[in-house]
Amino acid sequence: MLNIKEDKELMPLNHSCAHLMAQAVKHLYPEAKFWVGPVIDSGFYYDMDLGEHKITDEDLEKISKEMKKLVKDGKRIVRRELTREEALDLFKNDEYKIDLINDMSDDTVITCYSQGDYTDLCRGPHVDTVKECKYFKLLKFSGSYYKGDANEKPLQRIYGVCFKTEEDLNAYLQELEEAKERDHRKIGKDLDIYMMSDLVGKGLPMYLPNGYTLYRTLQNYITDKEVKYGYKHVHTPDLGNVELYKTSGHWDHYKDDMFPAMELDNESYVLRPMNCPHHMVIFQNKMHSYRDLPISIAEIANDFRYEAAGAVKGLERARCFTQNDSHIFARKDQIAEEFKGVLKLAIEVYKDFGLDIFKSKFRLSLRDKFDKNNKYFDDDEMWDNAENSLRQVLDELGVDYFEAKGEAAFYGPKLDILTKPAVGNEVAITTIQLDFLLPRRFDLSYIDENGEKQTPVVIHRAILGSLDRFIAFILEETKGNLPVWLSPVEVEVIPVVAKYQSEYAKSVCEKLVNLGFRAEADLSEEKLGYKLRNSVIKKIPITLILGQKEMDENMISYRLRGSEDTTTVTFDEFVKYLNERIEKKD
Repeated sequence: MLNIKEDKELMPLNHSCAHLMAQAVKHLYPEAKFWVGPVIDSGFYYDMDLGEHKITDEDLEKISKEMKKLVKDGKRIVRRELTREEALDLFKNDEYKIDLINDMSDDTVITCYSQGDYTDLCRGPHVDTVKECKYFKLLKFSGSYYKGDANEKPLQRIYGVCFKTEEDLNAYLQELEEAKERDHRKIGKDLDIYMMSDLVGKGLPMYLPNGYTLYRTLQNYITDKEVKYGYKHVHTPDLGNVELYKTSGHWDHYKDDMFPAMELDNESYVLRPMNCPHHMVIFQNKMHSYRDLPISIAEIANDFRYEAAGAVKGLERARCFTQNDSHIFARKDQIAEEFKGVLKLAIEVYKDFGLDIFKSKFRLSLRDKFDKNNKYFDDDEMWDNAENSLRQVLDELGVDYFEAKGEAAFYGPKLDILTKPAVGNEVAITTIQLDFLLPRRFDLSYIDENGEKQTPVVIHRAILGSLDRFIAFILEETKGNLPVWLSPVEVEVIPVVAKYQSEYAKSVCEKLVNLGFRAEADLSEEKLGYKLRNSVIKKIPITLILGQKEMDENMISYRLRGSEDTTTVTFDEFVKYLNERIEKKD
């Protein structure tokens, strides 16, 4: 989806439209005061104080109508520089603007923009005239807080978007509608995948039976896949001693994103935000020979991060999530081969989900040798060898990648596989990170061929990333029309007339379940048409329709999702067909 904030033409246009909206609000509600109105990726918003008045859908219509009148009036937008004294005097009756001015440094150039009877404090830039803001749409409203702080005064926020042509606006609005239809939060609710409860806690998803079936299927799939690639799976606690994170360095750099420490038996414990420290301790548990390496430790692990309430978004960004995590402990001479193995695994996994990994962008994050802040781990030889090894593997596999100099973590280079979803911006599902530092912090070692201690290199990697985020991604990619092998219910069995065919439908369903398929039977007294519509709403991939003829001849009639054609086969033929669909992961 278009990023308006980064578009050189649309950014000032939307900035100006935010002021146009504020001017219209001021006309309709003279007591209104405004906090901030920035351009965002999807358009603009303005936070405002309307006193006791609460914005409604009718207000949006009134404000839009007033904005259109102002557009026709066509006032020019005029920029003016102010001294601090002039600015404070101009906005002396507006505590919000006064606060903004007082926060500015002494060398800040203070500017305001005027259009007719409305003047606003702003850095700009803006377009020349309000006439250019003709093609706009006010999208929604919500609550907000002064300075984004829940302890401060509540405000109200109106969102909008503006384009240069009506065609561009309509196309964007259509894209927004498509995004709504694909929103995993809507699909998750419609298909009973997961739920949220403020009583349980914000950002803490709870998987319902359908959702946990999907979750478990993904978990089993990636675990089995990793076993074939030589990974050894472990299970570690969801919390750890604060000293563990002080050793790893996360306590100094990451504690603000962690849940507060709990004091128990004169020790401090925290819910873990990541799994690498636990895995370092597992490797440290015994002495290793160079012949033992590489050692690949994997885990489907629960992690907890204290995301801001405003940043929480369904399964996509939660405070509790599950990572498909692994750490490969390798010798320096094994980096290239292990990196290649991770990429091959990623290619295989993407293919199983119908994704062409080679259509993704590969971002290789490297260090900047000339960085003056010395933010990188100090080992030139290690960095050069690692970066060259990663380039070599990518070149061998024919991967089209780009280098992001200066974007590496301080402890090693990283590869992100950036996938373009059906809606929204690119997401990094798979990441592969080299780490020189953590093994040293935990004093990890192995004995080389000369009997001397050496420090291994660690490769952090997540193929599906977070299972929760991947579920959100795949729901949005498919609009909830999951392939057979992933569907919580693979087959729904429906008798044409429950009174006569229920026993047959029940026996067919039981046979399928006993063979390991996820099948359910709708034995309600509802009419066939209602049941079939319900099956469509639930997005069941395959529906069996069993009438008197099927019962008499001991046959199966099935219909595929999205089709009204019916195929009649024997039970064994249907089982063979179903197994083929699941095996192919089509």
